[in-house]
Order: sequence, then C-alpha cells, then structure tokens
Amino acid sequence: MKTPFRDRVELFTNKDVLKDHYEPEEILERDEEIDQYANALQDVVDGWEPDNVFVYGKTGVGKTAVTRYMMDALEYEAEEREGVDDVVSVEVNCHHHPSSYQAAIALVNELRADTDRDPLTTGLSTSDVLNALFDEIEAREGTVLIVLDEIDNLGDDDMLLYQLPRAKTNGNISDSQVAVVGISNDYTFRNDLSPKVQDTLCEREIKFPPYDANELVTILTDRAERGLRGDVLEDGVIPQCAALAARDRGSARQAIDLLREAVNVAVEDGREVVSEEDVDTAVERVERGRIKDSIKDLTTHGQYVLLAVTQMSVSGETPARAKELYEVYEEVAAEYAAEPLSQRSVHDHLNDLSMLGFLRQHDRNYGRGGGQFFEYELDVDAEMVREAMADEAE
Repeated sequence: MKTPFRDRVELFTNKDVLKDHYEPEEILERDEEIDQYANALQDVVDGWEPDNVFVYGKTGVGKTAVTRYMMDALEYEAEEREGVDDVVSVEVNCHHHPSSYQAAIALVNELRADTDRDPLTTGLSTSDVLNALFDEIEAREGTVLIVLDEIDNLGDDDMLLYQLPRAKTNGNISDSQVAVVGISNDYTFRNDLSPKVQDTLCEREIKFPPYDANELVTILTDRAERGLRGDVLEDGVIPQCAALAARDRGSARQAIDLLREAVNVAVEDGREVVSEEDVDTAVERVERGRIKDSIKDLTTHGQYVLLAVTQMSVSGETPARAKELYEVYEEVAAEYAAEPLSQRSVHDHLNDLSMLGFLRQHDRNYGRGGGQFFEYELDVDAEMVREAMADEAE
C-alpha cells in the first residue's frame, strides 16, 4: 500500500520534553518561589497543622509545575523524617470541575483511586459528598493537602473553601489535618470570596511573576539539550524565542511552543538547521493554536462576548464601552438562540477576556463632568478568532 508518510530529517531526540505535559525533574529559575513555598509548608514537616496556600500568576509561569514539585518533595521529606505524619496530596483541576460540589466529588474519587471503595457519582446530596470527602481525609490519619488548580473557576461558589479549613474545628475530622493549596491566574479571585471564607482561609500567598528573557533562555537551553540534537539550532534561535515570549506574556509555555514549532518548520522543509526565520513562521502557528485552545476553554457566553468584540473591531467601532458591546452581544446570543446574560455578567466576561489576553482594556477618566469608565478592544487577530469560533461551532 502506498502511504503519504515519508522518511524525514530527525532533529528531535525527545520531542516530549518540548510539550505541555512534560514535567521537568529540576525546576529552573524559580528558586525564590520554591523558598517561599518551603517556608509556607515547613509546619508540615515540623509536625504542625499546615497553612493554606494560594499561588497566583499568569499562565505558563510555573505555578502548577512548582506546586507538583513541592508536593513530591514534601511527601518524600515526611517519609524520611521520624515522627512526622504521612503526607498525601491530591490535585483537582477546577476548570473540569467548576463547582464546589463537582470538585468535592473529584477529590473523593482521587482519594479512593488506590482503594477498593467505589467512586462517587453525581446525584448525592452536598452533605453526603462532603461527608464522604471528610471520611477519606480522616482515613489517611495524616496530613492531606488539597490542590485546587485553576481555582478561580469556582467563582463565588466558595462552599468547599469554607468547609475544608474548618473540618477539624467542626468535628468532621480528628485524626488527620487538611490544608488547601489554590492555584489561580486571577489575582482578584480572593475578592469574590465571602468575608467568612476569607477569614477562614488565613492563607499564605505566593506570587509568580512572568519570566524575563534571560530566565527563558535558561529554560529553553535546558529543554533543547534534553530534546534536540546538539547541532541543529542557529545561535539566535533560543534568544529570539525567549525575547518574543518575554515581551508578550513572560510564559515559559509559549517560549517552549515557539521553539518546538520552529524545529517542526525546519523538519517539514527537510532542513537540518533551524533558523530565526523558522521562529518567525512558528509565531503565527503558536498564536493560532493558542487562540483556538483558549476559545475552546471559554464558557459559551464568554465566546459570545468575544465574538461581539470581534464584530465591532472588524467594523472599526472599538475601543468600545461595555454598554455598547452589550448591545452587540445580545444580537450574537440571539443568533445562537441563547438567553443573554445580565450586563453585569457580560462586564465580568470582558474583564476575564482582558486577563486572558484576548482584549485590551483602557481606563478612561474624563473628570467630574465626563466620568470614569473602561473601554475594550481586541488584542488578537480578528480573523484567527473567527476561524477558531467557526471550528468550535462545527
């Protein structure tokens, strides 16, 4: 059988180290954040009740990778020290479980994964799910760290964040102790929590800044040594990938994506050396993929709001105020036979889209006579948004 596949020049030695799922054994350029994390968790290895920890930073700055590294290190340290309770960490991504109820079920099932107990399904009452979660925590007879990645997806549904830190005080557990580790892209997430939850958490905060170009060069050089042949990159390729990513969002993920795609461009052309021109070609590929993946992750109405801004941008009507965008959003929702959200909810979506890098937000202040308000405009290519939205609709 004749197939379209062919032998091609091989520049990769381990392509996986240049993909999102790869978890490095050594964390680079995050020593300060690791030290802060160690200080926040030191009570665990000293035999005391752990603090809750909240980790903030933009996408791709190492929050989740460092957190997983710290959980592994903490579990190892607890095993090595005499007289220290066992430590168990369990991680749930709230993007896939965007309510306290769903996240609690996922936590129970993660804790039951290495037991003969049946997994929970939906349909149980909230109190039954919480009781099951407390039972699983209590069964560990040690320290349980609950890692909630993308915790901002819970929004103002903070029931779980209230119940977990108070589990011992309320008599739900006695032989174990529990702490919450929250990971968020949204620095304002805490403001959405009720005052009683804010008081209950008493958390330690660790903020991850964007990587600068020099830090990204270190990370990319390490990945290239692990994943590429030694003679395939022109000298300027890694600095260019690092500079582009640092100037945009300071994301290691973006820098690594650029390097991988630049190598792919050379491989597809049958060349054995990757040039700076290949990086230029990779930029559009990575941006197109990022927009498509990010749009897929938006809520349905988040997509409608983005489409409304895109339509106004194409018509030359941006920057625009939220109330102007709301009128177009209503039309978009009607086209999809959807009931529109309130103006306040759309305003929240506009802020979220700005935080995610889809929109640019302008703060206008015209004094006492003109007032103060925000205007929004598209910060990504309109055609890419349209293509991604069309693919999502199929």
